[in-house]
Amino acid sequence: MASPPSSVSSPLKEALGDLDRESYVALLSKIIGEARYVQNNPPDLIPKEDRVARHVLDALLPLSTSTGGGPLLVSHVSYVEGRGNVIVEYPGTDPARILSFVGCHMDVVTADPNDWDFDPFSLSVDGDKLRGRGTTDCLGHVALVTELMRKLGEKKPKLKNTVVAVFIANEENSSVLGVGVDALVKDGLLDKLKRGPLFWIDTADKQPCIGTGGMIAWRLRATGKLFHSGLAHKAINPLELAMEALKEIQLRFYRDFPPHPKEEVYGFATPSTLKPTQWSYPGGGINQIPAECTISGDVRYIPFLYMMEDAIKRLEEYVDDINANIEKLGTRGPVSKYVLPDENLRGRLTISFDEAMMSGVACNLDSRGFHVLCKATEEVIGHVKPYSITGSLPLIRELQDEGFDVQTSGYGILATYHAKNEYCLFSDMCQGFGVFVSIISQLEADCN
Repeated sequence: MASPPSSVSSPLKEALGDLDRESYVALLSKIIGEARYVQNNPPDLIPKEDRVARHVLDALLPLSTSTGGGPLLVSHVSYVEGRGNVIVEYPGTDPARILSFVGCHMDVVTADPNDWDFDPFSLSVDGDKLRGRGTTDCLGHVALVTELMRKLGEKKPKLKNTVVAVFIANEENSSVLGVGVDALVKDGLLDKLKRGPLFWIDTADKQPCIGTGGMIAWRLRATGKLFHSGLAHKAINPLELAMEALKEIQLRFYRDFPPHPKEEVYGFATPSTLKPTQWSYPGGGINQIPAECTISGDVRYIPFLYMMEDAIKRLEEYVDDINANIEKLGTRGPVSKYVLPDENLRGRLTISFDEAMMSGVACNLDSRGFHVLCKATEEVIGHVKPYSITGSLPLIRELQDEGFDVQTSGYGILATYHAKNEYCLFSDMCQGFGVFVSIISQLEADCN
């Protein structure tokens, strides 16, 4: 199948051409062949991203200044053995002008071959479909940006803008610090990328993703009194306490954090939410009221509405108030109660929060980076419709807070993110290549 042509015409487009299917599929096949070894699910599975980085380096080092006499500046930066990052630079003539493609991560989520219709750890091709773990998230993008940098290195177009690609480790478990992009930023290795737009390539469906939600994971533990269910009047039922308390917490949350006017501007599908997702208890017979239970869930919040510290403080206040006034909390049935005065016992709630929290991001819609991404998308894809999700992307808010102009896009299939039978479309990746070329071309035109 030939590469579908892009509708964009420019000198750079003529120089670089379209994404070469044979070259891209060959590289992607090698990279997906490493997917088994870059699954990120500690402590059981610790990825070795250098297995993917090796194929990126094999493709680009022959075009580098250090080993191949080419124009590319290639560096491999490791903070943990076997878990390197790769920074590739195609130098322009104007030191003040730069653009970057960042976020292509070399780790993946886990895959159980027993649940898949095909081998997740090797690339299979079904017409336009390229199938395997990481094809959408995010190894397909690793191969795509590698092909862009290879074309620049081979064709050597004269550019005023420096083009930088950064392939990172440890995106799928960003609670582990000091391995990937956070360490690169801390060491100042990406500082010059603040001089131009930074395109985070790790979303899907070919449209600019202009907003993501923050995420706070919480656990609400209810403590009561264990007793035989036939004598419920002698128990404090933690299940009933947890259900009624959660209802009250949700009512207060939605009162205090109503929809924000900017949600419509950014196109968020939902407002901020607080909801349960898991329930656990210590076990016991069906005829036994347990002594405790825990409801777990998360808050997904709109980034310009409030900070995570605000939500945490409010949730703690809600729980403290419910504990202090537990007699006023709704009950369930004639013997349901949360206080046993004769025994001097009171039911009690405690709330705790996971350390793995993420801040949402709202991209700058006034930036040049956003405008060129939208124009490139419209030219190549045929339409542009930026969107926002209350799903969370790690790392990008931290980059924004450090002063980077972060814009996000991607060319995988959103429905297959973290899912079984993951795949991407070659035609989508080819259009992504065209968008990259258009972005560079537009920023080059700014220099004239």
